[in-house]
Amino acid sequence: QVQLVESGGGLVQPGGSLRLSCAASGFTFSTSFMTWVRHAPGKGLEWVASIDSTGANPIYTGSVKGRFTISRDNAKNMLYLQMNSLKPDDTAVYYCDHESTRGQGTQVTVSS
Repeated sequence: QVQLVESGGGLVQPGGSLRLSCAASGFTFSTSFMTWVRHAPGKGLEWVASIDSTGANPIYTGSVKGRFTISRDNAKNMLYLQMNSLKPDDTAVYYCDHESTRGQGTQVTVSS
């Protein structure tokens, strides 16, 4: 079955960087559209970024455009999210998403 395992979260100061990873299995990753979403305390689930099967034409929500980069390695069945210039508003649990299936998530906390 579909399995997604996120990692790479942690506590970082404002302005810092983190790289999230998602290991995918149980489906044909190399032909799949993939997404990162996040869930902040007291808020609903928010779409962050998506990438097509080739890695071309990534798309981002406005609040992260220019700061976050979504990428993938189809040979390794891995999805990534490079997050730079982090802000306290980026604090959330981050999930990778394949057709509404998500992993357990990884906590990102941005605080001084």
